[in-house]
Amino acid sequence: MMILLLLLAGPVLSLDNGLVRTPPMGWLAWERFRCNTDCKNDPENCISDRLFRTMADLVVSEGYAAAGYEYINIDDCWLDKERSYTGQLQPDPVRFPNGIKDLANYVHSKGLKFGIYEDYGNYTCAGYPGILGSLELDALTFAAWDVDYVKLDGCYAHPREMDIGYPEFGFYLNRTGRPMVYSCSWPVYQIYAGIQPNFTSIIDNCNLWRNFDDIQDSWSSLESIIDYYGNNQDTIVPNAGPGHWNDPDMLIIGNFGLSYEQSKTQMAMWAILAAPLLMSVDLRSIRPEYKAILQNRKIIAVDQDPLGIQGRRIYKHKGIEIWARPISPLFQNYFSYAIAFLNRRTDGTPSDVAVTLQEMGLIAPGGYRIEDLYEDVDYGVLTPQTKIKVKVNPSGVVILRANVQASYVQTTPYDPFRQVFPTVDRTTFKKK
Repeated sequence: MMILLLLLAGPVLSLDNGLVRTPPMGWLAWERFRCNTDCKNDPENCISDRLFRTMADLVVSEGYAAAGYEYINIDDCWLDKERSYTGQLQPDPVRFPNGIKDLANYVHSKGLKFGIYEDYGNYTCAGYPGILGSLELDALTFAAWDVDYVKLDGCYAHPREMDIGYPEFGFYLNRTGRPMVYSCSWPVYQIYAGIQPNFTSIIDNCNLWRNFDDIQDSWSSLESIIDYYGNNQDTIVPNAGPGHWNDPDMLIIGNFGLSYEQSKTQMAMWAILAAPLLMSVDLRSIRPEYKAILQNRKIIAVDQDPLGIQGRRIYKHKGIEIWARPISPLFQNYFSYAIAFLNRRTDGTPSDVAVTLQEMGLIAPGGYRIEDLYEDVDYGVLTPQTKIKVKVNPSGVVILRANVQASYVQTTPYDPFRQVFPTVDRTTFKKK
């Protein structure tokens, strides 16, 4: 135990897998298919080898892979109720008759990557075997199965032990020599328990992590996540960056709980938040308009911006919010920006919001080329003094990209990080 503690205290433990320099993208079973293990009565929708092969096929054939989605991730309920006689994890033999490695090989044959789920506890959240007592063996097992991504949940575990346990498992993952994305639920369980997470350690040991509640298939759930990230942005935003991301949970676009406008809102807001884009939807039956949202390459490009700076809420008043994310390209240390205008009002009519670029902190002397990423409208180059007016539908969003333009007149020294996240004075706005 003393040797292990020394390892945990040393720099060898720090995550250095070089993965997910932009937020991971893919498909995840949980929100849409949950823990449906009834393959006898519902063979098309149960958690099984068949389901994941089908979704892998569709991610490729329906254009999702070409848009950047690459992971096919199992969540809970894939396991047998008992470990093997040698102590190894094993899948349910009826639902995964060919084993996990064979499924991973199939996913890889499609040019995709394969993810799996476990729990730092005695059991997973659904009651299957957890990794406690078998951390090294389970890491070796995942490597032997050619897993590319591991999500580690936190049910049936003591939150105070996670400061040691999550890094320990990450250490064993790294020591296998196989690059595996490490998704942690570490901070959210500690927050629930009233413990202040050590984000320095979390960043050092995890590629992404959950901060807040599981998303549910509803607008109210989506709103609660947006509020959490906005209300706590001062402590959350600085932790994000290439290789280490805040995870507000899955994309529920195309399911049952969001309208078309609300679905557009989730996609835009997840891009502003530099969030992982993990779809959880039945790709066999998704409607074309929702598929188009998920495959909007201009919004995906915002999410995947290589600078990796998470956006912030810069204005909130009477149901109208403005969020801004600094993105590339830069010119003379001026950032480009993605700007989301979010209408949280429910009074049944679109709201007009008018504001100058300068009032949102876009002050590059050469101006910005402005494009609406949903309507595919190019507004040309606008100066910082130009007032832009957008009409935002109830529970909807308008997302603009503002690409900084070259200017050969540098009037004053400029510190870009002093202007990354301006706070908008609400008295400057005109709103109906």
